[in-house]
This record gives sequence, structure tokens and C-alpha cells, in this order.
Amino acid sequence: MFPEIMVLPMREELTRLGVEELRTPEAVDAAVKQPGTTMVVVNSVCGCAAGRMRPAVRMALQNAAHPDKSFSVFAGQDMEATERARGYFTGYAPSSPSIAILRDGQLVYMMQRRDIEGSEAASIAADLKAAFDKFCAKSAVV
Repeated sequence: MFPEIMVLPMREELTRLGVEELRTPEAVDAAVKQPGTTMVVVNSVCGCAAGRMRPAVRMALQNAAHPDKSFSVFAGQDMEATERARGYFTGYAPSSPSIAILRDGQLVYMMQRRDIEGSEAASIAADLKAAFDKFCAKSAVV
């Protein structure tokens, strides 16, 4: 684990956007079980991938269609919360950073580290916006 002072700017990069941090397994359960669409960002200290993922989330959240609620867990810091969140990402190996979209608690979209690393923030944001349009638009049907 890194000292909190080192990860605070990385946490704040998402919380400034209105993304609520989940720091306990109970908070994860309560958040994910809410009705509607939920984005869960697995934040991390990984310089390249996470450093592009966080700005991409900012860009994507400006899209007309976006999740009803947005949350984050921090891999390597809030380990129990991260493990619980990953339990909802059925069929996917642990990956950080990553971004999941759930509808009524069921996973409908997953962007793993391999989808993030090597891409620029604008490209990641475009993929995320397309997922928002497909899964979060009020007329979206899964």
C-alpha cells in the first residue's frame, strides 16, 4: 500500500467529478444493489493506464447519456472494497484500472486494463461514451 498522501490526488481526480468512493465491502454492496445504471471505476496508481483512464472518465461523463450513479474503489489501497466490487464483475479476472457498468446490479459492460493501456484518454473516453449510449441512455434496453 502506498501512503495515503500519495494516492489522495488520484482519488480526488475522480471525486471532483462526483464519483463517490466506496471504501468498505458494505458500501460496495449498497451502491451496486441500487436500481438503475451504475459505473464502478477500479482506480489505481498505475501511471500509464490509470493516468489515462481518469481523464477519460471525466470526458465520458460529459456525454448526454451517462450512468445514474458513479462510484470508485481503489486497488491496492481499499483492498476489501475492491475485492467485493470485483465479485460483481462475473467472468472477468481482476484488473486495474478497469471500468464496469452494471444495470440493476448485473454487469453489462467491462473495460479492463488491456482495453485501457496503450490507448490515449480520448480513445478510452470514446469507447466509454459508446457504452454509456448503449447501456445508460434512458431508452436503452439490455
